[in-house]
Amino acid sequence: MPIPSLKESSWCRYGTFFYLYIMQGIPAGFALTAIANFLLGQHIASQRVGTFIAMVGLPWTVQFIWGPLIDRFQYSRMGHRKHWIVLSQLLSIAASLGLLIVRDPLHQIGLLSAMFFIHSIFASVQVASVDAMAISIGPANERGKLNGFMRGGFLLGIAFGSAVLSYVLHEHGFHQAVLVQTIILFTFSVLFFFTKIEPGDSLLPSVKHVGEIGEKAAEILNPDLKVVFKRIYESITNSKSLRYLAIVAIVYFCSSVFIRSYTFYLINALHWPDKSVSLLQGSWGSVITFVAIIVAGISSDRIGAKSLQIKVMWGVSIFLILLNAFYKLWQYELVSGSALVLWNLADPLLSVTIFPILMGLCWEKVEGSQFTAYLAMINLCDVIGSYTTGWTLEIVSAPMLGFLCGMLILLLLVYLKLNGNYKLIPG
Repeated sequence: MPIPSLKESSWCRYGTFFYLYIMQGIPAGFALTAIANFLLGQHIASQRVGTFIAMVGLPWTVQFIWGPLIDRFQYSRMGHRKHWIVLSQLLSIAASLGLLIVRDPLHQIGLLSAMFFIHSIFASVQVASVDAMAISIGPANERGKLNGFMRGGFLLGIAFGSAVLSYVLHEHGFHQAVLVQTIILFTFSVLFFFTKIEPGDSLLPSVKHVGEIGEKAAEILNPDLKVVFKRIYESITNSKSLRYLAIVAIVYFCSSVFIRSYTFYLINALHWPDKSVSLLQGSWGSVITFVAIIVAGISSDRIGAKSLQIKVMWGVSIFLILLNAFYKLWQYELVSGSALVLWNLADPLLSVTIFPILMGLCWEKVEGSQFTAYLAMINLCDVIGSYTTGWTLEIVSAPMLGFLCGMLILLLLVYLKLNGNYKLIPG
């Protein structure tokens, strides 16, 4: 029995986007959690670690560069945007193998940062293509569930990269961890190569000749670059989009500042082994979090992403305020460890509620460019938050930073409420 195409089966869509996001999560967990915590555990200065994290995340802040190219040449015999995904997967595998030239991560942080930077470039192209494909083939009434599986895959990928690759890193060395990552990326890439978007798609990456579909149809399927840029500008700069982006930027910046300052405090002030922190961030609670994300995705489709986002934002703000106000309890491992596990719910739940709204703001034919521009902004907030935290911790304590983040989100919610029942949030 042949495997149905993504257009034909919702469960094939869920499964495919699930493992495509696992592919995104594994390198992120490996670099931003396992290696970052490893460097902190070896007493590398927080500024250098913050710079390493910023370098890894920098390509994700310029995803908008790839979006117009992906939308300009979005059609091929392989299916809409599939050729971009396959190409970027191959380059990501090559970049992953390129990490093997780093012999000593502790004494070659510059080279380590550069190699992860190169990998992030190709990975960001892949994710931009995947997100654009998700918007174009996923029905509007499935966006909550689809984002649930996407973020769930990302979570499990991060869990694997953080916990399993941290274990391999400590027990068997950096090169062995890189090889494990590469093998997994290669396996999923082969699986996707044989997946069809529509029943009539070809497995070969050749571009369909204009004569086969007609010149006018080709222009519609692959719009002129000038048209693409014009629609991107109009779609992103409208007031509705800009107001919502400001809200999202504040939330993600605060999230980034808190988690970086909190893990720094656990490792440097409470002297937790970096391996233990990575295991907690990447293993315990992952199954519970995954179930919670899927439930949230279904709820998002039923009650609306806007309503769910407001509830999650209230939960995050209260959690940050209470946790940091009683920071003296962090000395008890049960309290600080439970808080770390519980925080694993925050980013995925925010994404499950925010991303469907961002998808709904995207315009047809430039959905890839527009959505990647949104994600680039989110990633920029994360990078700025990580970089800022590395320097701010020299003058402000981690609990104070976390408390201020919680208060900022709380003030945002109060402002939105006073503005008229959160009407600045679309939906």
